Amino acid sequence: MAYTHLTMEDLGWIETYHTIGLSASKIANKLERSKQPVCNVVNYLKQGYTIQDYYARYKKNKSNCGARRKTFTGKEIRYIKDKVASGWTPDVIIGRQEIDLKCSMRTLYRRFKDSSLLDQTTLPLKGKRKPNGHKEKRGKQAFKRSLQDRALSYPHYTNEFGHLEGDTIIGEHHKSAVITLVERLSKVIITLKPEGRKATDIEEKLSEWFASIPSHSFKSITFDCGKEFSNWRSVSNHHDISIFFADPGCPSQRGLNEQSNGLLRRDGLPKQMDFNKTDQSFISSVSNYRNTIPRKSLDYRTPIEVFHEHVSDWKPSSLI
Repeated sequence: MAYTHLTMEDLGWIETYHTIGLSASKIANKLERSKQPVCNVVNYLKQGYTIQDYYARYKKNKSNCGARRKTFTGKEIRYIKDKVASGWTPDVIIGRQEIDLKCSMRTLYRRFKDSSLLDQTTLPLKGKRKPNGHKEKRGKQAFKRSLQDRALSYPHYTNEFGHLEGDTIIGEHHKSAVITLVERLSKVIITLKPEGRKATDIEEKLSEWFASIPSHSFKSITFDCGKEFSNWRSVSNHHDISIFFADPGCPSQRGLNEQSNGLLRRDGLPKQMDFNKTDQSFISSVSNYRNTIPRKSLDYRTPIEVFHEHVSDWKPSSLI
């Protein structure tokens, strides 16, 4: 039978039976309780106390049970705030273990929720994507290589370095774009600023970038079905890289790229920005910032650290 604490009803019966002279053993048998807690109550009553006194002491002792609320020193608070301002989540702060905060990730999240010292609104936001009312009018691609083709060409795709997921994020009034590429194994993000968002603009910028990096650094790119990638054959042929396309309406097939786009939006490339008024240096600074933040999925290493484990002869600036 599972152990339970004595109730007020139990305590009342113990006092009654003790008053009429029953021993602690007999009282325990009548109540079908263990002998020791009954003895404790009886001994307390023998000292001249009442059941109300016993119950008040029990409640006071119980309030002191359990784990103590975690408090942080001023130095720890400053460290946490600095890391959150740099884009780190509580999970990364705990997992990276630069200093020993002596608490779990969940505890740190709770401190943001119920503490006046840590502001919950500074944490990365989570939310569902909402339609922006724009309807694509530029048509669809007629021929493209599918994920089935990719599976045949790269059977070890999921565990192999050098495969990119690609997309564009669109600026204010759908007049400008930024090309986003994510290497799947390292999660490193590459951002490129084309002259516009037409297929020729995208082709020219991709070709320019591939020409600036060592040949065969990457094996494949998986794009969405946007019309802006309709000149993919030219990029594929000139730079010897395989290009595939996710199925229409299936952003989860490029989940890492979609998630990275959300981070870039939050870090400095919002929908309200006209990317035509920015330059490549600014666009690159946004992705470089994200590439230097440790990730739990990378054992709390940064994407750029993992990337250079596989491509040691590249400099960080080579990513653009």
